[in-house]
Amino acid sequence: MTDYDMDAPLKAIRRLMLESNALITIVFRRTYVERAVGNHLADLPGRSPYIVSDQWLTSPWSHIEPAMAFQLGLPSLILRERGVIADGILEKGVLGSYMPEFDTSTPVDDYFDSPEWRDLIWKWESQTRKVVETKGNPPKLY
Repeated sequence: MTDYDMDAPLKAIRRLMLESNALITIVFRRTYVERAVGNHLADLPGRSPYIVSDQWLTSPWSHIEPAMAFQLGLPSLILRERGVIADGILEKGVLGSYMPEFDTSTPVDDYFDSPEWRDLIWKWESQTRKVVETKGNPPKLY
């Protein structure tokens, strides 16, 4: 069985999200930016150009899918690889929950054994259990 759908990708993702109880997104490096200029030629008051260097962009799906999950009210956990630019949905505080960074050069068990990880996954799991518990309830009219 596959989750591939012949419809437009956003429609297929939405269908999968409606069947889901939560989302975990792992944001990896995808496109390396050696040097770029943000707000280049922006004609907006208060918007000054800035330099971006030695940073990484990720897949646009790492922004789209968590935003869709948020709109559906699904608990979301985003893990971002160190060096990926924290913009859009990846900015700290946008989803209202802590978003840890991970470093692929260190052993994964180091993080998964940490109190930070245990607290984070416990919170996400408890939110997910709440969704599972209430998802089948009929809507409240008052």
